[in-house]
Amino acid sequence: METKLISDFTGGEFQESFKLYFNELGVNVRDWDGLFHEMGSDGRGNLAYLGIEAGRAVGFIQFCPMDCEGWFMKKTLGFIREFWIAPEYRGQGCGSELLGLAEEYFKQKRITAVALTTDTAPGFYIKHGYRHDPGFAAKNGDPVYIKHLY
Repeated sequence: METKLISDFTGGEFQESFKLYFNELGVNVRDWDGLFHEMGSDGRGNLAYLGIEAGRAVGFIQFCPMDCEGWFMKKTLGFIREFWIAPEYRGQGCGSELLGLAEEYFKQKRITAVALTTDTAPGFYIKHGYRHDPGFAAKNGDPVYIKHLY
């Protein structure tokens, strides 16, 4: 699988895979162009690795740094925003490869832990070293999983 690091979410390859992902989730979007523009301009530093095989998108992992701040301390976590693998590529290691690339990106930025929420694939993340952390509360109500990178 070839991978590309994406910071401009207005490109066709990423958009195609993201639309398939939202379709699978049953999410309807009225303004796709606005959504993709916002992904790259919301000030969070969003990036994505896009997996490609035989000229078509296999999947993607979208991620960014996330500041957790209190009155006395601040910590930057890596945050997995969105993650999708095309059904025909699941179970073949593509997701593991993309997750590993995002984790390596965070390590290079000296970010020591990664957070994510999931209600569809907790077993996948547990297999990769993530643990449910009930001390975190996600605004969407999904459980939060954390992995310490080092």
